[in-house]
Amino acid sequence: MEHGFSGYNYVEVVSSFSELIDLEMKGEVNAVCWHRNLTGDFSEIVSKLQLKEDLTEVSMGELSALQLSKEGSRAREIIISDFQCLSDYGASPSLNLIKTYQRDEELDFISTDVYSFHVDRSPIGTDTFLCTYFGAASEILANNEAEQKILIPEIREQLKALYDGPEVGFDTFLSEHFFDLHYQAKQEASTLSLGLGNLWRLATDSPEGKVLPSIHRAPQEKEGEYRLMMIC
Repeated sequence: MEHGFSGYNYVEVVSSFSELIDLEMKGEVNAVCWHRNLTGDFSEIVSKLQLKEDLTEVSMGELSALQLSKEGSRAREIIISDFQCLSDYGASPSLNLIKTYQRDEELDFISTDVYSFHVDRSPIGTDTFLCTYFGAASEILANNEAEQKILIPEIREQLKALYDGPEVGFDTFLSEHFFDLHYQAKQEASTLSLGLGNLWRLATDSPEGKVLPSIHRAPQEKEGEYRLMMIC
């Protein structure tokens, strides 16, 4: 099976949905990839969907109502199948047509939007699933190639100045504003694109987590091109 994920010891590659959900993450592995070379015309689906907001959730009803060619219909069947598999598993998938995500421009020394490398936090033992069908693909990073932003001295000092409260409440402040979820890539870091068509399972920061959470980010969108992705 040809893929570009060999050599990344934190990624495990599988060949079916059942393997994707059943594989036990352990050691350094905190990302599982169901590697696929999908057929079908996903660009046709994107061209026929209506963008209502910068990020528009597309229902399966809206997707099913599109008049598509044979190749477009094949792409639609794949999306609906993925949606059904994830729903049957107990997840709550969302198909999103994306022009751009909202930018965090409130603070100039730290960003907490999805373009910043971050981990997902969950109060229950669940993972993040995502697949990019069209457009720029999401990216991940090895945990040892990133530094938590709140531990970078100059950022930490500015956060302390922003907090301006008793030391005992500082960590709670960082958590409540999600500062602790964000990371900065080290200079020698090697970012990995998740690619198109692959369905990924990424470890989250949860009470039941047995491995480090996966560090990932949304890509910069390509000029004039929307993204189509499923996430839950």
